[in-house]
Amino acid sequence: MSTNSAKNLFIFGSLLCFVVLVILTIDTMGKIDSRAPEITEKINAGKKVWHKYDCIGCHTILGNGSYFAPDLTKATERKPKEYLKKFILNPRAIKKEAAMPKLGISEKEADDLIAFLDWMSKVDTNGWPPKPILAVAGAGREARPGYVLFQKYDCSACHQIQGIGGTAGPDLTYVGKKITDVQWHISHLKDPVSVVPDSAMPEFDHLSEEELIQLAEYLVTLK
Repeated sequence: MSTNSAKNLFIFGSLLCFVVLVILTIDTMGKIDSRAPEITEKINAGKKVWHKYDCIGCHTILGNGSYFAPDLTKATERKPKEYLKKFILNPRAIKKEAAMPKLGISEKEADDLIAFLDWMSKVDTNGWPPKPILAVAGAGREARPGYVLFQKYDCSACHQIQGIGGTAGPDLTYVGKKITDVQWHISHLKDPVSVVPDSAMPEFDHLSEEELIQLAEYLVTLK
């Protein structure tokens, strides 16, 4: 290949790559707005709360922020909004060992912040961050109908069993040893505050009576 031919190949190859890059950039920019839901005044107010209390100083969103506390990109996907609100208002009232202090956030600010986090959770991030893959805790228990329900309703998002699961709620590894009454667990699932005052756990009264019994019977096996 002559020097001129090599030069022309380089020039036209570079131009082709540049044109392709421009086309892909235009296509990507045209799709960005469709990947995020509409922004309302409430969501905008929630973003202002996020900045006012410097939440990014401890948390990350879309990979941006500090890594002292959990990532909140998909915060409302696995955590009930009722729990999040109570935790935001007074973290240590929900979890005594919580590192997050009481910031003095008002009820309205908490609602606005949750609206912003909910909006963030609906942004298409191409599957990031990935949902955790949880191992089975307790040999043989995975065959129980109650265990299937425990996974179906994502109880492990807030509760741990043998070190597997979330830490937002109490560890359930020995809950069956502490509370052996199936009816207590059923009442707790239906209306948590009726048996545990100030509980942040949401009501699971939408479960059928059979599901409540199966889930409660599973919990009392955790010893």
